[in-house]
Amino acid sequence: MPHKGETEFNNDHHKQWSLYDQSGHRKYLTAKERRAFMAAAAERPADVYALCWLIAETGCRLTEALELTAGRIDPSRGVVIFESLKKRRKGIYRAVPVRKELITALDGIAQGDKASPLWSWCRMTAYRRITETMELAKVSGPQANARGLRHSFAIAALEAGVPLNLVQRWLGHADMATTAIYADAIGTEERKLASRLWKAEMGK
Repeated sequence: MPHKGETEFNNDHHKQWSLYDQSGHRKYLTAKERRAFMAAAAERPADVYALCWLIAETGCRLTEALELTAGRIDPSRGVVIFESLKKRRKGIYRAVPVRKELITALDGIAQGDKASPLWSWCRMTAYRRITETMELAKVSGPQANARGLRHSFAIAALEAGVPLNLVQRWLGHADMATTAIYADAIGTEERKLASRLWKAEMGK
């Protein structure tokens, strides 16, 4: 059982974490920005496209993507298997479903043996590849990076009706409270509910 101080620290952490920066700008991509990003990514070299697609479709962390090996792509189940790098100990894995076209794209860039990472880039190089693609897509702001893709994946999944506990598992969150923050983002369902209110007010 955690000490009182640990509980207060965890609660403070969740209060401080937000989908908006200190200036009130969102840190996630909209659906339109996601589409523009993927269209730009499709025009880039195969290895860059595969990285962009993987993060956009799974919400994995950039470092987790760079650790992915050919041996952890499972076409028979239609999943890729990430090592959850934010856990307290190593060797904790999670399977995330992906479409078969992405698996084909990942297989296409695989080199060497099954234990070799798909990308030989360092984290900074991979980060630049993502931000370069954001620039081509004309996406700018605090959301124009790999973390913004992760955030937008979570929001899109929840808006599509994926249960919160499943999104938690796909993202590799240890705490449901972290995943629940994404449910606070204003999405299409909230706008639908708000539009009913606006119509009701107009009818008065």
